[in-house]
Amino acid sequence: MTTDAEEPPLTIDELAARAGVTVRTVRFYSTKGLLPPPVIGPRRVGHYGPGHLARLALIEELQRQGMTLAAIERYLHRLPPDLTARDLAVHRAVVSSWAPDAARTLTRAELERRAGRPLDEGDLDRLTAMDVVERAGDAFRVDLGLLRLGVELLDVPLSQESILAARGVLLEHARAAAHEMSRLLRDEVAERDARDVRSLSAHMQPLVVQALLTAFQRSLKEELRVWLGDEQAPGPSRPANGPSGPSGSS
Repeated sequence: MTTDAEEPPLTIDELAARAGVTVRTVRFYSTKGLLPPPVIGPRRVGHYGPGHLARLALIEELQRQGMTLAAIERYLHRLPPDLTARDLAVHRAVVSSWAPDAARTLTRAELERRAGRPLDEGDLDRLTAMDVVERAGDAFRVDLGLLRLGVELLDVPLSQESILAARGVLLEHARAAAHEMSRLLRDEVAERDARDVRSLSAHMQPLVVQALLTAFQRSLKEELRVWLGDEQAPGPSRPANGPSGPSGSS
């Protein structure tokens, strides 16, 4: 599987093309401190990586949510400094879920440019099954918030059934959390008008997104720690020769 470190560096023109923005926009965000500086290579050419691309995508999504540039700066500055491109893509995917419609219609060429790789029919079928892509005649309706994660999953050695089952689990619990959050908000703003409700929701969205991500990442790390610890620790609870055999390490 291709990792972030193995992806070839991008020039500023290539970065802008992949992100769907102008070179001027990239430079503007850099001067505002929203993008880390590039790595300077031979001939003083700046080289950009997946982290820059993921951060541009997150900025785009926050703008779609109606956040001002100052609010986006505050949001990004609150993020841990060591987030990977994948972490940033997860943030964008969660943020985009607040939008009524996070999809865009792209041609096959535009979709592959955004994906950063050619996509065969099997890839498109798998992305469609993950609800990242929807065929619309000769074009594709694409959830850009999920595209990068979906493309990475194309290379994950998991069956499509397992990926879809995991997605189902996450959606089920996300809906439950959203329902409880909505109930709390209704109780809090029962006597307020619709404008107050929308304002409160807009201000809470970044905090809720970060809280959900932080809680999930910590919980997942704890589950992995326990799981890997159990796998590595011999003892009576893990018999080597079946349920009735002697304990020991294999």
